[in-house]
Amino acid sequence: MARRSTSSPTGSPTGPRNRTPQPVRVRRRTFGDVVKAFLAFVALLVLVVGVPGALAVLVGWPLPHGAPSLDWLQQEITVTTFLHILTVVVWLAWAQFTACVLVEVKAALSGVGVPGRVPGAGPTQLLARQLVAALLLVGATAASLTPGLSQLGHSLEGNQKGTVAAAQQLPGGLFAQQQEQAASTAAAVAEQASHAAAHADTGGAARQGDTKYYRIQPPEGRHHDSLWEIAQRHLGDGRRYKEIYELNKDRVQPDGSRLSEASLIRPGWIMEMPADAHGGELVEMPDPSGKVSEQEQRQIHDYARTGDHAQGGGAQAQGGGHAQEGAHAQGGGHGGAGRASVPAQRSASDAGHAQHATGSESGDHSFGLPEALLGAPLLAAGLLGALGRRRRQALWQSAFGAVGGRRGMEPPTPTGDALDVQDALLVGADPEGVRLLDRSLRALAAALAAESRPLPVVYAAWLTGGDLHLQLAQPSGKPPAPWQTGQDETFWMLARADAERYEDVDTAAPYPGLVSLGTMDDSRLLLNLEAVPGIVSLSGREADRAAVFASVAAELATNGWSDRMTITLVGFGQDLTPLAPNRLRHLDGVEALLETMEAETRQRRGALGAAGHDSVLTGRTGPAQHTRWAPHLVLLAAQPSAEEARRLAELASDASRLGIGYLVGAESGELPGAAWEMEITSEGRLLAPLLGLELDAQRLPLTQQQAVVELFVEADPESGPDGPTTTPPFLVDISEQGRPAVYARLVGPYEIIGLDSPDGERSALLHEALALLLLHREGVHPRVLSSALWPRGVTDDVREALLERLRAWLGNDPDGGARLRTDGAGRLTLAKSIVSDLDVLRSLYHEATQGKGVDSRVVRGRLLTDALVLVRGPLLADRPEGRYRWLTHEIVDAQLPLLVADIGLALSAFHLEKERAEKAIEALNAALRTAPADERLWHELLRATHATADTDRLRAVAADLAGRSGARGLPPRTEALLDELLPTWRDDVAAVG
Repeated sequence: MARRSTSSPTGSPTGPRNRTPQPVRVRRRTFGDVVKAFLAFVALLVLVVGVPGALAVLVGWPLPHGAPSLDWLQQEITVTTFLHILTVVVWLAWAQFTACVLVEVKAALSGVGVPGRVPGAGPTQLLARQLVAALLLVGATAASLTPGLSQLGHSLEGNQKGTVAAAQQLPGGLFAQQQEQAASTAAAVAEQASHAAAHADTGGAARQGDTKYYRIQPPEGRHHDSLWEIAQRHLGDGRRYKEIYELNKDRVQPDGSRLSEASLIRPGWIMEMPADAHGGELVEMPDPSGKVSEQEQRQIHDYARTGDHAQGGGAQAQGGGHAQEGAHAQGGGHGGAGRASVPAQRSASDAGHAQHATGSESGDHSFGLPEALLGAPLLAAGLLGALGRRRRQALWQSAFGAVGGRRGMEPPTPTGDALDVQDALLVGADPEGVRLLDRSLRALAAALAAESRPLPVVYAAWLTGGDLHLQLAQPSGKPPAPWQTGQDETFWMLARADAERYEDVDTAAPYPGLVSLGTMDDSRLLLNLEAVPGIVSLSGREADRAAVFASVAAELATNGWSDRMTITLVGFGQDLTPLAPNRLRHLDGVEALLETMEAETRQRRGALGAAGHDSVLTGRTGPAQHTRWAPHLVLLAAQPSAEEARRLAELASDASRLGIGYLVGAESGELPGAAWEMEITSEGRLLAPLLGLELDAQRLPLTQQQAVVELFVEADPESGPDGPTTTPPFLVDISEQGRPAVYARLVGPYEIIGLDSPDGERSALLHEALALLLLHREGVHPRVLSSALWPRGVTDDVREALLERLRAWLGNDPDGGARLRTDGAGRLTLAKSIVSDLDVLRSLYHEATQGKGVDSRVVRGRLLTDALVLVRGPLLADRPEGRYRWLTHEIVDAQLPLLVADIGLALSAFHLEKERAEKAIEALNAALRTAPADERLWHELLRATHATADTDRLRAVAADLAGRSGARGLPPRTEALLDELLPTWRDDVAAVG
């Protein structure tokens, strides 16, 4: 059968196109190609070998054999001298041309970036390029001279870089004997079968015209067949690959396997084609030419009898329509090894693990929350964690006086879009998934270091049903247990159950450049930007590109599987820097970027050479891991000029070895030097058809981006002219007349007074729901509540049933109003008749320091004493194991110890004013039971103990404090205070120790 011809029409605007490397073309060699190659070979032989040989034989050595004397320089220029000068010029020209040939051959064979420029060799290098291309045309296609996008590292040797790759076949051993199967299917290429009679037997006569079939071709060079290219060649539109997929899905192939993913096809498979397919590679059935053998006829006869498609089930997809939207078909995949597909999906029993990955629960709506963040669990977890750290930092700065006048600060309550975004982060975040990913990668690095093995180059990671699949650039041997080899040697897989058994390890993050791009079915793709051997380009509308760039920048800046990195933003994102000022930086233009990256590229090359490393990966494990080799990821949203793109491509050609990655925007998809081209559509699809990828893109639209930044800015202790408020969000009546109907004790063991204990297994959920509502008097979104109670998701009817039970349990106030209410924004709130001891504690301290206690010493002392009596221990001290995990996102766990410490310090100062040191010590010890790490309390305890003039007691406190400090030692301020109060404390502690 004739070989296929893969031409990519330049006029098609529908799909992204590879520019450098070029779209794959595979064609038969003609006699003209052979003649051109022979002439090119002769020309290269003459110019590279013949010229120096002729010069050596005919002229000899043109330069003097010794240092010329003054007399020699004053002699006349003879013909011989002129010929020697001309010979030197020819030698220089030959050296330049030979250098051009070597540069072009290296670029053609490696396919990395664009060829380097030989100084002053414009026309000469162009001639060398044409000769090299003509010579290599016979041995390989044009596509095989560029990075094999479908060859995930199979052709990488030494320092040769392949392009970003995509996944191979499904995990699970379907391709354990891949090479043998490829050889057998290659022998079956000629089996293009006669199927007319067989198809008639199966009832397919209703179809229009003769049935046409195509057999998937074996790999040729670096090119692999794909449904997209088959549709492009034989249907005129690559996007019609879904029609071919629908016609052949789940049908038994000659090798016994089935087509289950559009992105996974294998050489030798038979594809039934739509009726309007055309092209010389197709076989029509019945076969009028009689060119197929009986064996081939039997194969297609058997294939036609498989599945409902043979009885007309696929006819609907055959009628020439252009965009069948069935069954989540993903981009046209490549046959054989090295293609882009999603790892195997888990069974329905594992849906619980995958539920959180989608960021949404069952139901058709999101209650007004931003879907972009609900569907980005890793991004949401990173943002939520970074926001919590920022708020805690502000709280500690306030408490310890770093920000004057803000002691007792309450974080501002967001409103509007910022509140919706905060709720979406709480619902969509998957901190457990981030923790498992981080632990798994670090544990892998530690295991490899223990075996003295280098880290493999990882192009991408797939999260599928809780399992982690790492996609390697090339086979790297057997993975360390409990990791397993995936569908082939370029995949390492770790099951979720094994990942959950990992503990924290002290090693550098091995792959900090991983970032989420989107989802394909239930699988989430993370691309390792720093491993891409070249530029990754992204085309599409400006707003759509900006949403993808913002998502990538925000996740890289806040993710939990990186130690440190630099993220340079150009052409966008100046407002994003508050997310992570230590990671994010913004440059004004491409020229500034080029200057920066040229300097850094030189510096990294020198540093790697001086350290004796081949790449940054070898510096992240083993004895050299202290260097860390943090990545530098460049996000350039604006399309560069042709010259700027050329300079970027030169920098990117060696970037993967140096830990530098480039993601560059392109208006038309035609970016010179791009190793991998993607397109974001207005519908939110991320397309890379030559990689077989079609994802639901992860995006951060402008509105959500601004709201996220607002949350971080408001959390900054330096923000705002007046600073955050010091007033608690909910004040209660602390007089006798303000006795609540329901009183919940949260500070210490959880108790509820005023309600009967609910019966049944729902009791624990009702108590947890009430605790969450009590800690958020401003209101709780229903989805935030259900996400907190059921982190792995729950259906709407289960949530509503719980809310009804909660309403019935809380009951009504005497005026008939329900104690569980819904405000105008749809958020759940509690009536003022339900109060917690934390509400009372905050109100007492506020009244003592900013209310009646300011003018009355007696009132202040009584209020502070009453407040400290309420403190019975940590927040929800007896909470059951595995529940109340939402507290990790709450700042109240940090607020409560600081609030208790403030109360203890205020009461201690109250007693010391009257020289009641024992009372002050009693108050400080009570506060230390809840806030044992607060340095301020220990300082005041030392001063109060010193005021008793009891040296032995002071020594005991100093010894206790030193024992608590452990190996880290005492803080400098504490040591200075002890030196002042007890100069001999070091000797005393040493004697006790």
